[in-house]
Amino acid sequence: MRLLGNILWLILGGLFLALGWAVVGLILCVTIIGIPLGLQAFKMAALTLTPFGQTVSYGGGAGSTLVNIIWVVLVGWWMAIGYVGAGLANCITIIGIPFGIQSFKMAKLALWPFGADVVSVR
Repeated sequence: MRLLGNILWLILGGLFLALGWAVVGLILCVTIIGIPLGLQAFKMAALTLTPFGQTVSYGGGAGSTLVNIIWVVLVGWWMAIGYVGAGLANCITIIGIPFGIQSFKMAKLALWPFGADVVSVR
């Protein structure tokens, strides 16, 4: 079921979103200051590429929390709102509910990415 969900996700736009995140990550990694932000973009690209069968594990300490607060203020809130909007739009139909759930998972990661790890559920 995960494979079918991931294939449909890729066909219906997940591939373009993942490529967009990867391009943003590459652009951010050009400067030394942007490298930590670029790594978070690559994390989002990995989750966006195949969200079914993956989960986000949160950890980190005070440093991650401080950087996450800055992230939320600068860019995290509007990215999370976009994913929540997509998730709500997907949840209108019964067939779209699994895709909406994946969008909500990405909204949480987009809001609070530092100290989080994308792990495969097997």
